[in-house]
Amino acid sequence: MKETSALNSLSLINAQNAFKVRISIKTALGDNAYAWDASEEYLFKAMVAFAMRRYSDKETTQISNVLLCNMTERVSFWFVVTDSAKNVTTVPGSEVEAAIRMNRNRINSAFLLTDNTLQFLKISSTLSPPIEPTVPVWLIVFSVVLCLVVAGILFLVVSGIRQRKKSRCKVKRAGKNSKVRTGYADPGPQETNPTFIDCVFLFGFSHSSLNLSHGVRRDQGIEQWKQHM
Repeated sequence: MKETSALNSLSLINAQNAFKVRISIKTALGDNAYAWDASEEYLFKAMVAFAMRRYSDKETTQISNVLLCNMTERVSFWFVVTDSAKNVTTVPGSEVEAAIRMNRNRINSAFLLTDNTLQFLKISSTLSPPIEPTVPVWLIVFSVVLCLVVAGILFLVVSGIRQRKKSRCKVKRAGKNSKVRTGYADPGPQETNPTFIDCVFLFGFSHSSLNLSHGVRRDQGIEQWKQHM
């Protein structure tokens, strides 16, 4: 009880160096959520001590220098980091914030959480490092410009071909219209009607046969007259 009251009074006295943490394990992991217990608290202290050591390049910060207080069932609490030389004095909040921001991804990974489910309320979320494209930017721009140029050339070629076809069709239509207006039309090769030829042949043959029969009758009549005489 004395330790808890001492921690609470320490957090209240040095509020500018204390940080509130809110953890949403159920939201992050769903059915795979784990329970927050003393082991998880120990891991959190270890990760904060690790962040302080890595930030200051000093091995003086111990797990015992990270103090947790005001724990709630919904997994929210306050923590402070005390100075290893003077256990009562807390480390400035600016140093703690810088250390947390520097190692935020390592802390999140330890609990399988993210900046949204493991929140340090006084510490802004860290931005993930920008992803560098595997292809150089100039090559992407060059490819886009080249594609646009090729597409433009193809469009011009296709449109030119269509325009030529349209102009040829217009010329042909204009020629046909001029022939109709002037009354000129190509008669084409003339064909002889075979029926006309047959009629002429039959008429000529019948006329000659009539003349021949008339001449025969006339000769027979002269011979008969001679016989009577």
